Amino acid sequence: MATCSHERRARADTRNDRWFRGLLQACALLVLAVLLGAALSTAWGGREVLLGQGWRFLGSAQWDPVTNNYGALAPVFGTLVTSLIALLLAVPLAFGIALFLTRTAPPWLRGPLGTAVELLASIPSIIYGMWGLFAFVPFMARVEPWLSASLGRLPLIGCWFQGPPLGLGLLTAGIVLAVMILPFISAVMREVFQAVPAQLIEAAHALGATTWEVAWQIVLPYTRAAVIGGIFLGLGRALGETMAVTFVLGNSYAISGSLLMPGTSIASSIANEFNEAVGTHRSALLALAFLLFVVTFAVLLAARLLLRRMTRREGLR
Repeated sequence: MATCSHERRARADTRNDRWFRGLLQACALLVLAVLLGAALSTAWGGREVLLGQGWRFLGSAQWDPVTNNYGALAPVFGTLVTSLIALLLAVPLAFGIALFLTRTAPPWLRGPLGTAVELLASIPSIIYGMWGLFAFVPFMARVEPWLSASLGRLPLIGCWFQGPPLGLGLLTAGIVLAVMILPFISAVMREVFQAVPAQLIEAAHALGATTWEVAWQIVLPYTRAAVIGGIFLGLGRALGETMAVTFVLGNSYAISGSLLMPGTSIASSIANEFNEAVGTHRSALLALAFLLFVVTFAVLLAARLLLRRMTRREGLR
């Protein structure tokens, strides 16, 4: 009897494991199906422009709904430039915040400050956009004359800071995006910094290492892969951001070498024009959506490949 009971239990466990494995596989396949469906639906909706204009759609900066002549160069340029500005500003700040919270902040301050960072991550993007439009844009309009008078005279980079003090523009949008992605990156860095074994840090301090040396030579190398993953997670958020960028970017399809001039992005173009778009215009916007999907996928794939290469290299060591 005991043997029969044991066999029945084993068969039931095997059946339950098979069902559980199938359920997990179905969940994974559902995610892939949704992802593939989103890509195919945008590609199918933009087929008129993608097939009709081909590579000219990617290389043209003209966007004229009257003549049905569309180019994705200006939205792609604005998306990449604002996201790059956001990363350049947010990553050092996020590293400093995470390092302060995990290594140097007093215990009574770590909890409230960490909670404040997490609350920033939960604020809706439209709130950031309204703050940017009504508070930050007037501030930038007062700062931009100083930028033009000082940085605008420098060689090589001077052309980046020349233009009228509108307040709206690529630089303003990049700063607002940096504020948005800062909580995400700093939260990831904080969690992975806390995972560093205390024995490594104590040993480094015992050998006479300073706090900066411990952070740069112990903490960061130990968590490099996770930190890069968090950075690319923030980049993915910046690439697809819509409302905050729409409020402060200026929504101009002209490509300028100055960061102070208005521009546009893929997401803001879709948000501004999709409701009134019909025919070829609607197809062009859906083609932009498919292009945004491709750009985001390429960035995240590059991050994945980079992390895999770093993992293999560390494994060889």
